[in-house]
Amino acid sequence: MNITRNNVDALNAIVTIELNKSDYEGEVEKVLTNYRKTANIPGFRKGTVPMSLIKKQYGKAVKLEELNKVLQQSLNKYMQDEKLEILGNPLPVVKEDLDLDKDDISFEFELGFAPSFDVDLSTVKNLTQYKVVADEKLLDDQVLRIRKQYGKMIQKDEVAEGDDLSGTFLNEEKGIDSPARFSLDVFKNKKEAAKFIGKKVGDIVTVNTKGLFDDDHKLMDYLKLDHDQVHGLDIDVDFKIEEVTATEPAELNEELFGKLFGEGKVSSLEDLKAQIKQDAEKQFAQQADQKFLNDVTESLISDTKFDLPSTFLKKWIQTAGEKALTAEQAEEEYSRSENGLRYQLIEGKIITGNGLQITFDDLKDYTATMIRKQMAQFGQLDPTEEDVNNIVARVLQNQDEIKRLSEQVMSEKMLNLFKEKVKAKTKEVSYEEFVKASYGE
Repeated sequence: MNITRNNVDALNAIVTIELNKSDYEGEVEKVLTNYRKTANIPGFRKGTVPMSLIKKQYGKAVKLEELNKVLQQSLNKYMQDEKLEILGNPLPVVKEDLDLDKDDISFEFELGFAPSFDVDLSTVKNLTQYKVVADEKLLDDQVLRIRKQYGKMIQKDEVAEGDDLSGTFLNEEKGIDSPARFSLDVFKNKKEAAKFIGKKVGDIVTVNTKGLFDDDHKLMDYLKLDHDQVHGLDIDVDFKIEEVTATEPAELNEELFGKLFGEGKVSSLEDLKAQIKQDAEKQFAQQADQKFLNDVTESLISDTKFDLPSTFLKKWIQTAGEKALTAEQAEEEYSRSENGLRYQLIEGKIITGNGLQITFDDLKDYTATMIRKQMAQFGQLDPTEEDVNNIVARVLQNQDEIKRLSEQVMSEKMLNLFKEKVKAKTKEVSYEEFVKASYGE
């Protein structure tokens, strides 16, 4: 056997494996001998079939199978010995003139190499790490939401701002006869919403569907129309008011505080706001961390320059899945996945360069913390170590869970590394300002 490599360029190579008869003949003869012992061919007793007949019937198929085994083993060993970092898998070069009857046969494989590049986190610039605070408006809104949630519903005869309405949307031409319940703030078009103010149970209010909601898809829910019908829909619909209700907010007293947080933990409006602020800012911190992680990731993908063996990867994508793709489909798939591949390579460099590793203790600790949080949500605030450890052991018996948790642990390690090494300005903002910074809304 002889293996040689021709580097086409820095990212592509052709590996040629030349096999001699001695590289595969012994295994082929062994398999054919076993076939001869068990072959059931009319006119011959089992075990007495002539080897020439066995070779004629099975020889080529067995030889091809054994060639594939030798090639796979040899190619894998060669790549390990040469310490080649490849992308995808080796692609066999199709030969029209391949003659399996020859004793000495040559095979070629295309390789696509991982590019060589460096990642310097200190060069990531112009990023902001947000500290999101719960401002007074948010706290007041949350207090009102809680009071309404635990408040008393009262029946009304006339519609006022903030009321809830039940009734039926009607349009005979479009076949609309759809019961619905909503509050007036569901409408984006405030002019249409204002038509309901002062109306009474039994009245009919006509509204136009164009721009009624912030998203036309909501018309599917309220009018029970198909997806294709709601885009740009511009018709008048009647709404027959059948019920008007308002919520009388609950009193801020010890009974409500006890329902929310347990007896004696909150005793005043100030305490309630402090608890809301603490809980909200914990959630905001997680969202701000995720944004920072995403921003660093996007910056690294954008600013870390390296080439990929794109032609090779597109060819590999055509054959990598359960179903073969056309060249056009592979091109589309490559376009969708290129940034993901680039970040996988960047992430690998960061992990290796900074010695980030996941130990089994990391997984156990992370899983235990996650389980304690979940148990707390269901009122189990002080579980025993034994109970938690038993659940951890069961979770970590599942390989899919181990994979999912490992990704989360590594994401946490990456975030901590970015916070340490990426230069970013810190900015304190309200949640509303944070949403605008994140989504431009």
